[in-house]
Amino acid sequence: MLSRSLAENPQTCFADLPSIIMLDFETTGMSPEQGARITEVAAIRIQQGEIVDRFVSLVNCNAHIPAFITQLTGITQAMVNKAPPVTEVLPELLAFIGNDYLAAHNASFDEKFLLAEARALGLASQHQAAICSVKLARRVLPGLPSYALGRIASQLGLRFKGQAHRAEADAEVAANLLLHIESHLKQQYVLGQVHPSLFVSINRLAAAKVPAYLSSI
Repeated sequence: MLSRSLAENPQTCFADLPSIIMLDFETTGMSPEQGARITEVAAIRIQQGEIVDRFVSLVNCNAHIPAFITQLTGITQAMVNKAPPVTEVLPELLAFIGNDYLAAHNASFDEKFLLAEARALGLASQHQAAICSVKLARRVLPGLPSYALGRIASQLGLRFKGQAHRAEADAEVAANLLLHIESHLKQQYVLGQVHPSLFVSINRLAAAKVPAYLSSI
């Protein structure tokens, strides 16, 4: 079931900031190169410091759902067998993302599945640079005991509205983490607007260089 509703110059003022799409996939394994497929997707649009839209769906890739995945996520073989096919979900997901910035908690994981599933259908994602909320949190909020999504959410008082390890619940918590980081940057460094490219720039810096960089802008 579907539910829709300038790294080089991050200090520039922007009247209309581009959106960030916080993405989360549930999958059958860790790597598409080893045959893992997606089972569920949630994409949450963040714009002007607010969550404004979302795309959520189970996905049928005709894949076997291992027992440990069902135990972890609650996603069963019967659920994905009844879900919309990947040939339907992926084009709609890519259209939802468009050319906005992509974000994920451990972005390399979710981005590689997005690119692999798109490539298998002869499609391509047009998203701009990916923002990793794990790297971002490590650089902007140093010293926390853990940066795993569940642990950092608990430490910052961010509550899951659904079951952890389901795409929509995880994506929403990660989106709220990004908004928490944005608010922290605004307060700590007296910033007005935070362009997504600033997150990209912070991701690319060594952690030790981040405070001086932020102070300089």
